[in-house]
Formats: sequence, structure tokens, C-alpha cells
Amino acid sequence: MNVAADYRCGFVAVIGRPNVGKSTLINAVMGRKVSIVTAKPQTTRHRILAVHTTNQQQIVFVDTPGLHRKAGRAMNRIMNRTAASALADADLVLFVSDATRWTDEDDDVIERLKNCHSTVIALLNKVDKVRPKAKLLEGIASLSARLDFAEIVPISALKNDNLDHLMKMIPAFLPKSPPLFPADMYTDRSEEFHIAEIVREKLTLMLHQELPYGLTVMVERLVREKSGMAINAIIWVERDSQKGMVVGKNGNVLKKVGRAARLEISEQHGQPVHLELWVKVKSNWADNEQDLMNLGYDTP
Repeated sequence: MNVAADYRCGFVAVIGRPNVGKSTLINAVMGRKVSIVTAKPQTTRHRILAVHTTNQQQIVFVDTPGLHRKAGRAMNRIMNRTAASALADADLVLFVSDATRWTDEDDDVIERLKNCHSTVIALLNKVDKVRPKAKLLEGIASLSARLDFAEIVPISALKNDNLDHLMKMIPAFLPKSPPLFPADMYTDRSEEFHIAEIVREKLTLMLHQELPYGLTVMVERLVREKSGMAINAIIWVERDSQKGMVVGKNGNVLKKVGRAARLEISEQHGQPVHLELWVKVKSNWADNEQDLMNLGYDTP
């Protein structure tokens, strides 16, 4: 790839409280699923790079866990540190908030941004849900009063509203630099990581409100054969009672999760998939940093 002298490349951290649409935004601008998405907070637990490359620029989006107040457990503290680390390393920050609801956790993020040395663009997301539209102007004015943002851009990540405008705006805030990643690379995460995340997404969508925070998924084996992909994955929970909930009566929950995950993985890779899921107990893994490291969590 021949690179012009004015080529731009940089890291763009996508920051905000849980559940404001950060991962939905990144998937939308990438045109593919890079991060899993559910309606439950703290679905994103890892720092995930999404690399968007053109002939003029390479934008490296950094999807981060939502910054949240309740950080009593080791996993929550690690998630907050992961988001803070991405903020410190960014050339540009996109602060995402929900146009329909402002919370104390949004205020917490604003306090962090006051100490940020990078340029910050505010994205007012979910504007498709704002009624009447005059309220949108109030939201923009309120946001403007909270911090001196370089720009405030109303968007709907779900409906793809105004994302083209955002993508045209970003390069001007990035340094002149050759690309940092190959042109055909779209994420820094492995195939095994994405498959484990798909399984976790299906579990999160199917299980009760509290349980998804007590489980994680690891792919133990991935083999590509002529007949398709063979995958073995372990679902780790913290207690025996959780294991029963994940398996379900007569194994029904695990079967439904496995089927939904298998169909999505098969569609993504264009080949048949044989997926075996096992549920195992590891006591209090989410409150033990060594266990978290062993289970693939970043510990910045």
C-alpha cells in the first residue's frame, strides 16, 4: 500500500458509561460485528481494537468497557483501568452519551475527561428516540456546558444516522502518520476470542439479569477441517447454582445457547460448525486478578 505524505493514522478511544452504545457505534462504522452487543450493562469487558483503513487514513477505534462507579470486584476494577488506559493513550476521544438519559456515571466520565490531554468529541447517541425533536437542542446545550468539546455530534449508532459525517470529521484530529496495521486487518483480537464472545453474548441475552456478570467463556480447541470448524468451549461460572442455571432443565438453556452461537459463527465463517460447550465452576474467578489473567482478561 503506497502511503501519501499527508496520510493520517491514530487511536480513537470510544469512552462512556455502560450501555450508551459504544460497541454498537463501532460495529456500525466498521460495517461488521467487532464487539458483541446486548441491552445489559458491562457487556464489553475488554479493550478491543477495530481498524478502519482507507487510502487516506487508518482510524484505530478502541472499544472500551463502560466506566462505572461500582468497582468492588476485581473484574470491575480491571474494566475501569482498561477504559482509563485507553483514554490515556488516545489521539482522539469520542465521549458517547445517551440523548434520552443523563446519569451520575456520565458525570463521573466528564470528571475524568477534564484531566484528559487529548481532543474530545462528544457524541449524543440514540437521537432517534428523542421526542419532541426540540429536546435535542436542549441536550446539545446541556452537553456543551459540561465541557469544552471540540465538536458535539448528534448520532444514532443503531440507525446509522450522521455516522458518515462523523467519519469524515475524525481524520483531521489524527496525526500525520503511516498506517500502524496491515490494510486487511480489522481487529487485534483472535478468532478464538470472537467465538468465545459470541457464546457469551448468547448467554447474556438468554439468562437472568444478574447471572451474566458471573460467567465468562474460553475456547479450548478450534480445528478447521474440510467438513467445517470443530470448536470446544468452556463456560466458567462462580457457583454450582449458576452451573444449573446455565445448563437449564434437561440441558435446554445450553442447547439453545449452543444453537444460536453455532448459527452465527457458521454464518460469519461461511462453513458448517460443530460446537461443544462445557460448563465448569471456578469459585470467585471474577474477584481474583490471577484467575482473570488466566481467563484472558487484560490487567493494565
